[in-house]
Amino acid sequence: MIPHIVIDTSVLTSAMRSRQGASYRLLSLLGSGKFDVSLSVPLLLEYEQVAKRLVGQSPLAETDIDDVLDYLCQMAGHQRVFYLWRPFLKDPEDDMVLELAVAANCGYVVTFNTRDFAGAEQFGIRIVTPREFLQLIGELP
Repeated sequence: MIPHIVIDTSVLTSAMRSRQGASYRLLSLLGSGKFDVSLSVPLLLEYEQVAKRLVGQSPLAETDIDDVLDYLCQMAGHQRVFYLWRPFLKDPEDDMVLELAVAANCGYVVTFNTRDFAGAEQFGIRIVTPREFLQLIGELP
């Protein structure tokens, strides 16, 4: 069974800052069939807002960021979120990620902020770092 994930904004921005590391490797595997990604309109808007603040701090121009987001939209499954679990986590933006994972029946949220998702296991969702997820799918030793 192919793992189904939500990618937290911290992972996306890390991948946009550098071609090194697990975040970039994870994004480079989009569309490979090794995992499926879910996306919601609110999460995409957050991705765009945060990523565009990186212009000048990363090797990507604004048009490059648009291209990455467009590709992510093509590769991801689009999920509407009808039920809000707020407030559940400390950060409302993290609640948005968790709500998407629940609505899309994802098994994983991939994030660097694993402690911020304490309690997500109640929904049957594992919170993992990009490196941990890549190890789970056999892309890292």
